[in-house]
Amino acid sequence: MATLSRTLRPLCRTATSRLASTRTTASAQTLRSARAFSTTPRRKDVDLTDVTPTPITHMSETETMMAEAVSKFAQEQIGPKVRDMDEAETMDATVVEQLFEQGLMGIEIPEEYGGSGMNFTSAIIAIEELARVDPSVSVLVDVHNTLVNTAVMKHGTADIHRKWLPQLASGTVGSFCLSEPASGSDAFAMQTKAEKTAGGYKINGSKMWITNSMEAGFFIVFANLDPSKGYKGITAFIVEKDTPGFGIAKKEKKLGIRASSTCVLNFDDVEIPKANLLGEEGKGYKIAISILNEGRIGIAAQMTGLALGAWENAAGYVWNDRKQFGQLIGTFQGMQHQLAQSYTEIAAARALVYNAARKKEAGQDFVMDAAMAKLYASQVAGRVAGSAVEWMGGMGFVREGIAEKMFRDSKIGAIYEGTSNIQLQTIAKQLQGQYTR
Repeated sequence: MATLSRTLRPLCRTATSRLASTRTTASAQTLRSARAFSTTPRRKDVDLTDVTPTPITHMSETETMMAEAVSKFAQEQIGPKVRDMDEAETMDATVVEQLFEQGLMGIEIPEEYGGSGMNFTSAIIAIEELARVDPSVSVLVDVHNTLVNTAVMKHGTADIHRKWLPQLASGTVGSFCLSEPASGSDAFAMQTKAEKTAGGYKINGSKMWITNSMEAGFFIVFANLDPSKGYKGITAFIVEKDTPGFGIAKKEKKLGIRASSTCVLNFDDVEIPKANLLGEEGKGYKIAISILNEGRIGIAAQMTGLALGAWENAAGYVWNDRKQFGQLIGTFQGMQHQLAQSYTEIAAARALVYNAARKKEAGQDFVMDAAMAKLYASQVAGRVAGSAVEWMGGMGFVREGIAEKMFRDSKIGAIYEGTSNIQLQTIAKQLQGQYTR
C-alpha cells in the first residue's frame, strides 16, 4: 500500500480518459468539470440520458481497490494496536505516521501538492473501512480529510495552498476548532474573539471538544472579529501549534473513541499574520456550515463502518464458536432473525451514506441527504453494537475483544458534528421548504 496513492493514480487517469471517450457530446469545459475518480459526473453539466443507472453502492475500479487496500492495512497494522490504544487513551504515533505514508491523510488533495488526488467517495470508503477496525483512527482521518483539507482547498488562497496542502498531505495533522464550552449545538454563540492588529490578528478565548488536538500541528480556529454583527462577524483563521499564547489546557477522558484526542484549547493573545486568514472576514459561519454538511457524511461512514465491524465480529463468534444446548447459537432462529435484521439496517444506512456522497460529487443539493445519513447511521450503529454485546454473552462484555469497545464508541455518533436532534431539525426544515404552499 505505500503506496496506495501511487498505485491508484494511474487508474484515476484511466478512469478520466474513459469518461471523456464516453461523453463525446459534452463540451471540453464540461469534461474538465467532472471530478477525477468520480463514478457520477456533475449532472448539472453532463448529459446522462444514455448512461445506464448503477447501484448506489457501486464502486469504480479505483474505489474498489481503495476499499481492499485500506481494509488490509487496517486489519494488519491497526488491528493489533486497537486494545492498547484504547486502554492508554492515546493514538499510537506510528499509526499516524503510517496513515500519511499510505496517502490516507491527503485523499482529495491534488497530486501537485503531494496528495492522492482522489474523489470524495474514496475518502468515505477509507473512513468506513478504518472504522470497521477502530473508529478512533477513523475519526482522525475523517476530520483531517473532510473538514480540514476541504476547508483549505475550498477557501484558502493560492499561497495557503502552496504552503499548507503539501504539509497536510505528508505529515501535519489538522484540527477543526469550532465548539466552545457555552456553544455546542448553537455553535455560533461563540465567545472566542479576534481583533485586528498592525500585522494581522489577535485571538483570545477557548475551544472545547476539539478532535485531533494532541496530534495536530495545524488548527482552523473560528473567532468573532466583530461581535456587533453576531454570527456574521465570525471569521476563520489558521493557527500553528507552536504559536505563542496557544495551548492545550485539558485532554478529556471519554466513554468511547478513547484513542482519539479531544481537548480544551486556550488562546491568550495569540497573534497570527494576515496571511493566516482563511476565506474572507465575516464569512466564517458560511465556511463552517458548508464544511460540516460534508463532514456529516464522513461521520455517517464512520458509523456504518463501526456497525459492520461490530456485526462481523459477533456473527463470526455465534456462527463458529459459541454453543448452548449442544448447538451453535447462531443456528437458533431467534438469533438468525436478529442478525438478519441488523445487517439489513446496516445496508440501508450504507445506501444513505453512499447516496449522499454521490450527490455531493454530482454537484446536487445533499444537505438533507447528509443529515439523514448521519442520523440513521448513528442510530443503527448504536443498535447493532449494543446487540452484538448481547449476542456474544460474557465474551461481549469483557475487554478482551472489540465488542464492548464498539458499543462505547457508537454513542458519539449521535453527538458530534450535529446531534441527532439537530439532524432531525435540518431534515424537517428541508421538508418544510418543499411542502409549504
